[in-house]
Amino acid sequence: MHLDPFIAVDGLPFTTTAPQLRARLGPPQSETRSTIELNELDYGDVVYRFQDSGRLEEVTRRADVVHIGSVSVPFFALQAFIAEHDPDHFERAGFIVSPKYGLAFVPDPSRWVTALAAHCIGTWRDMAA
Repeated sequence: MHLDPFIAVDGLPFTTTAPQLRARLGPPQSETRSTIELNELDYGDVVYRFQDSGRLEEVTRRADVVHIGSVSVPFFALQAFIAEHDPDHFERAGFIVSPKYGLAFVPDPSRWVTALAAHCIGTWRDMAA
């Protein structure tokens, strides 16, 4: 996963709309409504979540390595990296959330990492701890 925090994920900007995503990637493998009321476009190795307004909220993909700018962090080292480099990180619902890097992940072997739009951090903070 290549992350430009709050700007783009793997070269796809957070300003991308669902119709633009479909035009770029084709139809998703599935399209559902999440339990948190977001529209999910699932392409198998990556899931894009949009608000009803069309605003991109989250991009989740399996990542063996997360590239943040010029730094490459293997998933197994991501928790320690966040602890060392983001003093404002916190845990919610089993996820480690990094406001500095705009990502959330569960530190388990599944290796799924979620890149967050900037406006999502407050929602994660407001979740019950």
